[in-house]
This record gives sequence, C-alpha cells and structure tokens, in this order.
Amino acid sequence: MLTTLATLVAVSLTLQQGEGRGQGNSDTTVAVQSGARLDVNNFGGEIVVHTWNQNNVRVRASHSSRSRVDVSSSSSTVMVRSQGRRGPPSIVDLDITVPTWMAMSLSGTYTDITVENAGGTISAESVQGDIQVSGGTGNIALKSVEGGVTLSKTRGRIEVNSVEGDITITDATGDVTVETVDGDITLFTIDATNVEVNTVDGDIVYAGTIKNSGSYRFATHDGDITVVIPPGTNVSGTLSTFDGEFDASFPIDTMRAARHRKTFVIGRGANAARLELETFDGDIRLRRPGEVELEMPEHNKNKHDNDNNDSDYNFDFHFDGSQIARLASSAADYATKYAKEYAPKYARQYARTYSRKYSHAYRWTH
Repeated sequence: MLTTLATLVAVSLTLQQGEGRGQGNSDTTVAVQSGARLDVNNFGGEIVVHTWNQNNVRVRASHSSRSRVDVSSSSSTVMVRSQGRRGPPSIVDLDITVPTWMAMSLSGTYTDITVENAGGTISAESVQGDIQVSGGTGNIALKSVEGGVTLSKTRGRIEVNSVEGDITITDATGDVTVETVDGDITLFTIDATNVEVNTVDGDIVYAGTIKNSGSYRFATHDGDITVVIPPGTNVSGTLSTFDGEFDASFPIDTMRAARHRKTFVIGRGANAARLELETFDGDIRLRRPGEVELEMPEHNKNKHDNDNNDSDYNFDFHFDGSQIARLASSAADYATKYAKEYAPKYARQYARTYSRKYSHAYRWTH
C-alpha cells in the first residue's frame, strides 16, 4: 500500500511538473501529515511562503527552460529543489503555500526569502538576499551574509545574523540574539528577559521590556545606542563610550565612575535587570517610551546642547575584539558551506564549457 502510494505521488509530481514545462512553469500539490517539515533550497531567485488551513503543500514555480524544480515528499518532509538542466539553475521563483503549523527550513545562494503568517519553527538562510519573516513559534533562526533581515509577530527563541545588512525585529516575544557586522539593528515592541545585540558598524535601537533579573547587552564599535527605559524599571547598568556622549532624558538615580566604564542605577537595585551598553565611536542615549520616534539628527544635537543630563564621558574602553572575530568567522562559515555544496556540482561543467570556448581563442592568438 505504501509503495503504491509513493508511486502515485511520484507519478503525480512528474505529470504536474511536466504541465507547462515549455513555459518553465510548474504547479505541484502534495498532501502532508501533521508534524511534517518543509525543506527548500533555491540557488537564485525568490522563495515566498504563504500559509493556509489545509494539510497540503502547494509549490508553484516560475523559471526558464534551463531549469527545473524537483518536489519530493515523505511522511516527515517535503523537499523542494531548483536544478539546472546543464550547470547551475537560472533564476527560479518559488511560491509555496503550507499548513500554518508547518515547520520550515529555507535556504538559497542568490535568493530573497519571504514568509507570511507562519505558525511553526523557521530556519532561513541566504548568502545574498533579503529575508522577511512574519510569524513563527519555537526556534527562529534567520541568517543572511549580504542582505537585510526583517522579523515580526513571532514568539520563541530568536536568533538573527547578518554580515552586511540591517536587522529589524518588531512585535516579538522570547529571548533574542542579534548580530551583524555592517548594519543597523532595530528592535521594537520586544517582550524578552534576555537580549544580546552586537554590531561592528551600525546603530542600535531597543524599545521593549526590561524585566527584573533580566539581562540586556548592546554593543557596537562604530554607532549610536538608544535604549527605551519604561517608567518603574529597575536597572543596574554599565556604559562605555570612547569617543561619544551619554544622554538621558530623565534623571539617573546613581552614576559612578570606574576605571574603564561608568556604572548607574535606575530604580531599586534589588532584582534589577542587568543592562550593558558599549560603543567605541558613538553616543549612548536612554529614553522614555514615545521619545525615540521624535528623534532626528538635528533634534539630537539640540538636546545635547540644552539637556542638563547631557554629559561627555570619555574614558578608557576595551571593546571585546572576540565579537568581531566571531562575526567574521560567521561569514567564513557561509563561504565554506556553500563552496562545498555547489562548487563540486558545477565546477566540472564550467570547466568543460569554458575551457573549450577559450582554448580555441588562445591557440588562435598565439
């Protein structure tokens, strides 16, 4: 029975993919069981995932005749792969609809990834492309080497990485870890007990909960840091800036100078949240809710000139160089991973194609 079913599925996929092949289009629908995962890899183009209340996965693809899309299904996984008939595939746009509960793993090389209203765990990676995700629960892991990442309306353990690109997270619940080398990081409407944010070259803005006994760390080498402190928050914090200013729009209860950084207290010290703010070349600002949206560069300058809480703290600073090394290593890991995956597959094809093409020209000119 299972063998017959698998045969029927394979035949169905072949027939549906064959329809419209002359135009390079395909439309495939596969029934799935609860708990199945979606696994997609697309070399170049788009991966767009929608959700519905059916226990089916529908894969619609648009591409040239040089490429094809293979869809395979088992009881646990639906796999979608773009393939080149000769050499790497051309641009392939995938439009996929899955059950709301479905977990997914999406990856690509030159690929933009969009996920709408997801309800399961999400893993999305792109070497060169933007990632936009709405929804998701459980573990949410988004990574792009060269591209921006946007995440909203999610709940779970959140990890977002980019080497070159801005990162924006809104309406999120759960512990958050965010890292980028060259890009701004913006986090709005965040409900988290633990937040770790690092960028080498970019600004950081955080507006969310700061809970008792929580841990919140924000560090940038070249950029400003703005953190919104809700009224009634209890914070025990440290701040460091080598070439910048510290500005709070409200009184700080306690501020003490140490050798390498400043320490401060807001509210009561017992069970206070731990807040660490570090920037080598940038300003650090603490704001009340509703004040961040009003800030513009000119407005900030006026506040620095006129606010009684404004101070210029220049002191010894030790930026954690291991952060830079870790982020650089992330880029190297991506390069190694995709080199192993694609280089063996296409190197021989390119060698055969171009060696023949240019060997004649070389002999003719010599």
